[in-house]
Formats: sequence, structure tokens, C-alpha cells
Amino acid sequence: MKFLRYGSPGDEKPGFIDENGRIRDLSDQLTDLEGVNLEPERLAALAKFDPSTLPVVEGTMRMGVPVAGVGKIVAVGLNYRDHAEETGMDLPNEPVLFSKAITALNGPNDPVILPKGSTKGDWEVELGIVIGRTARYVKRGEAAAHIAGYTVFNDVSERAMQLEGTGQWMKGKSADTFAPVGPWLVTPDEVPDPQNLNIWLDVNGQRQQVGNTKTMEFGVHHLISYISNHMKLMPGDIIATGTPPGVGLGKSPPMFLKPGDEMRLGVEGLGEQRQKVIAYRPAG
Repeated sequence: MKFLRYGSPGDEKPGFIDENGRIRDLSDQLTDLEGVNLEPERLAALAKFDPSTLPVVEGTMRMGVPVAGVGKIVAVGLNYRDHAEETGMDLPNEPVLFSKAITALNGPNDPVILPKGSTKGDWEVELGIVIGRTARYVKRGEAAAHIAGYTVFNDVSERAMQLEGTGQWMKGKSADTFAPVGPWLVTPDEVPDPQNLNIWLDVNGQRQQVGNTKTMEFGVHHLISYISNHMKLMPGDIIATGTPPGVGLGKSPPMFLKPGDEMRLGVEGLGEQRQKVIAYRPAG
């Protein structure tokens, strides 16, 4: 099933996509897609509702982040061998983890704002995992039971802030709007093999990234197990699993985002995102 949250920022309502591609409102059935409502059993129960009994959402609606109450974003670096090669970095022996601030969360089609002083904005399409139940010291064979679903994630980055000076990954990846998520939370029953999904990203209509999750060095279940052995994962937490080759930093010469650019990206079966890039403007 494909769940989503629609409406203006801060006032999103839960819904899902019916078999005809229409949004059906779920706000009478649950307060939001967060916490215990993300448990796999709860989502399965919601999937049994007769869509015809739920109101259709008419008109064009803004899509928000498809889950609420996100406590943390745990991202994985250098998880595709060919991406590590293009960045000139060694493939790690174990997952490289870093955080993105939750204030970076952004709707899938909302503008991406380059922060003040940005010179090297970049893109990274990724498969996102949404945690559905508390995970602590989870074995790989038990990891699937902790997944609420999958989503599209754009790990927008500012390479100068990430790699130059003191070289802090979190600093270069946590600007406001730097974590577009969605459009949907797709339950695992619609993603029979998360390790065989095509993944892509265009900038201004030109294909920049092409990959498949089968080339991830550390797969979905491995990542959930590994991360849960270092920190507790909670319902609504998002794991960004790494990006295939084709980022701007790896181009020759390097290619970076500028105001007016448009990113379009997707993961097979999980929908597409589209973001206009704009420059930071102080309020007022």
C-alpha cells in the first residue's frame, strides 16, 4: 500500500493511494502516520479498509514528508562501490554512518534552498527505509519485521561545507530543505525485493545518476541490524541507504547545483520527486 501525507506544511493529513491513483483521506481513522500507527500490523489493518468508504481528496495537493514524528535521520555514506570510486574514497569495511538534522526534512516536490554561502550544492538519490517498530540489537534475520516501508530520499549536500575546512558531513548535509522524502511510504508487501530496485536522478532533464540497489555494499537488513547495534531505532526514524554514482562532485569537471536548476528523481515502485533549486533569501 502507498501511504502519504498531504496538505500545507505543518498541517498535513494522512492518506493513501487507491487502485485508481486517487488520494483517499485517512484522517478519520488515525491522527497521523507516526508512532504506533507505523507498526506493520497497524498499516496492514489500514490496508483492509474499503477505499470506497473513505473520502477522495479532490484537486492538486502538496505532498509532505510521508511520515510524521521523525526522530532522526541516519544516513549511510559510500554504500555503492562505484560511487566510492568516483569520489576518490575507499570502500569501507563496515557502514559509514552520519546524521542529517530533522530540520532538513522537506516535502518531495518542495523547493530546495541552497544555504547562505553555498558554492557546491549536490544531489544524491537514495532508497529510504522507514522504521515501524523499536529496533535494538536486531539480528539480520529479524530486520524485516521492523520496517514500516520504503520511500525515495534525496540526500542533498553542500560539498564545500561537507569536505572542506573541518570537513564535517553533518554540517554539509543538514541545511534546511536538504532532506526531501516521499512522495509515498510504500509497505514491504509492494516491494518484494528491496535489493533489486532501479534508481535514477535527472538535473534539468539530463540523466545524471543511474543505479540499482543490488549494487549496495551493505543491504537493507544488514543496515538495520548494524545501526540498531549502535543506537535504538524508533518508529518514524529514516535510514538513507546511500547513493549510486553520478553525483555532481564526481563529474569531470565537477557540476554543482545553481538557482533555477530542477532535480527529478525516483526509485522503482516508490514514486518520483521533483525539486526546483532556489537561493537562500533572508526573511522580510
